[in-house]
Order: sequence, then structure tokens, then C-alpha cells
Amino acid sequence: MTLSLLLACLWVVASTVVALLPMQMQYRPGLVLLLAAPCLIIWLGYDFGWWIAVLGLFAFVSMFRNPLRYIYRRLRGDAPELPK
Repeated sequence: MTLSLLLACLWVVASTVVALLPMQMQYRPGLVLLLAAPCLIIWLGYDFGWWIAVLGLFAFVSMFRNPLRYIYRRLRGDAPELPK
């Protein structure tokens, strides 16, 4: 098992644990996971091919659709509400 695959598996476990936390406790670890994901996806693509990177990108967008939607709206100049 390559290091990139091992770290990707740990990333999935960490994301699952963070998702089980209450919403106020999800922000900081979720941000770290959000920033680490593109690096892991690129690394996986380098080790296993571009189609694995595409699958990883689809999984990433699926898991982080709400934070990505919030960031997109913020960048457009909207003022989206945070969940309570």
C-alpha cells in the first residue's frame, strides 16, 4: 500500500469522525480536511492515474458540497447564512 493511499484512507476516517461532531465543533477540523483534500487527490492521481484523481474529486465534492457552496457564494459577493 502506498503512502498516498494510506493517507487518503486516514483522511476518509477523519472526515467521518468530524461529520459526527456537533456543528460548532466541525469548523476547524473540517477546514483542515478541506485544505488537505486537493493535495491528497493530486498525489493519488500522480501515483495511480488521472481517473483515480477524478473519482477522488467527485467524492470530495460530494462530501464537502455545503462548505464548497458556501465558499462559492462568498466569492460571488453574497452573504450566505451559516447553519446554527
